[in-house]
Amino acid sequence: MEMTGQETAERAEEGRRGVGWKGRRFAAGLNSGVAVALAAALLLMVNYLAYRHYQRWNWSRSGYYALSEKTVGLLKSLTNDVRTVVFFQPNQDVYEDVRNLLKEYEYVSRRLRVEWVDPDRDLARTEELMRRYAVSDANVIVFDAGERMKYVSATDLVELDYQPLQYGRLPEMAAFKGEVVFSSAIQSITQEKPPVVYVMQGHGERDIEDFGRNTGYSTIAQELRRDNMEVRKLTSGTEAGIPADCDVLVIAGPQKEFSEAEVELLRGYIARKGSLMVLLDSLVRTGLEPLLAEWRIRLAADVVVDGTRTLSGRELFVTEYPAHPITRSLRGLSSVFYLPRSVEPEERPAEKADPADRPHVSSLAASSPSGWAETDLSQSPMKYDIETDRPGPVSIAVAAERGTAPGIDLQIRPTRLVVIGDSDFVSNGGLTGANADFFLSAMNWLAERETLMAIASKPVEEVRLVMTRRELRGLFWLMVAGLPGLVAALGMGVWLRRRA
Repeated sequence: MEMTGQETAERAEEGRRGVGWKGRRFAAGLNSGVAVALAAALLLMVNYLAYRHYQRWNWSRSGYYALSEKTVGLLKSLTNDVRTVVFFQPNQDVYEDVRNLLKEYEYVSRRLRVEWVDPDRDLARTEELMRRYAVSDANVIVFDAGERMKYVSATDLVELDYQPLQYGRLPEMAAFKGEVVFSSAIQSITQEKPPVVYVMQGHGERDIEDFGRNTGYSTIAQELRRDNMEVRKLTSGTEAGIPADCDVLVIAGPQKEFSEAEVELLRGYIARKGSLMVLLDSLVRTGLEPLLAEWRIRLAADVVVDGTRTLSGRELFVTEYPAHPITRSLRGLSSVFYLPRSVEPEERPAEKADPADRPHVSSLAASSPSGWAETDLSQSPMKYDIETDRPGPVSIAVAAERGTAPGIDLQIRPTRLVVIGDSDFVSNGGLTGANADFFLSAMNWLAERETLMAIASKPVEEVRLVMTRRELRGLFWLMVAGLPGLVAALGMGVWLRRRA
């Protein structure tokens, strides 16, 4: 069957159209493939750059998770790897705070690696790691530097404010101290030599091995060890005297007087740039009064009373502290002292001696202006007597330092003393509020561990939306009628437009 010329031309035209359509289809596919390849390459490049130049920004109003310069310096100085294993349940109150804070730690140092283990879901992994680290409870964080490890529990990360107890309410979370606890743990397992603390015995002092509620110091001794301090006993009267490796000497609640020879031994220890912590109970003469007077520290036979800061009349709540490195992290927290005695800086006329040779004495805690130093304890209740009692504020704790002059930056080891007018506040039964934090901060200052003291706890901010009755009514009608009405109006508009 022969085709006419017209049919041949039509077939040829259809062939050209088919070839053109296939060519355009191939070109479109090629363009799409190239676009996808370029997009994938761009995505890979962006991810590579993000990995090599990773950045985190803290946009919170108060910088809640921002790390201090001390922590950043500590992390950047790490020379060994630190593994952090977090045994935390997601329903823990501080779970998100811990997660966000540890992300900041990981961002600063590649030496720090964090592994999260959910004890409720990762059963096999939890059992393996708990056996390795001898952990028996959940909600524990382990910092592992190989040969040395540090354990942190969830309760170590919060500071409770016990002031609501005065009004019959439960204690409230006042601050999150994750940064200072984590940095302390990292420093304790990476530093070469921990400070050595000796606790004096032989004059009726508190015993670090006594578990009694009212007399023992076993709990605070455990806290010192957890803060990477070696705690040892020192019995008075030994021929060796005060060991050369003693970084801080603690005299806690002596009930008998020190002999002149023992006081001279303490004077020699202080002259060798030693650090001394003294906790003295009211109305007890210890024989240390002349030595402390040399440091411009005045003691008196009295009890500090403050009717506005007590529940039973025996305790003194302190919520405001004078400015000092020891009290920097105690802002907004309350410490509780039990029948404390006055311990005050002694004012003397100006001297011509070198400022570095003069003790610089600062108050650490005091009563309010409405308190006073009571000298007549036979009264019940105690009342202020203008003739015999001293008006407030009355200091109950001081810190003294000699060997550094203000404004002069010299690498000279200073001599430091802390004297507190109560030994009950860190007994096993007296550890409440910020008492342990107060004591540990003082011990870190005496041991010259200012790196950790410069890291303050982060106060918990309560954000409240305060609205008037009129504003609440307007919000109600906006949610009940306004938004649903807007959606209905838009739907009606679309329906009318389609009908038109």
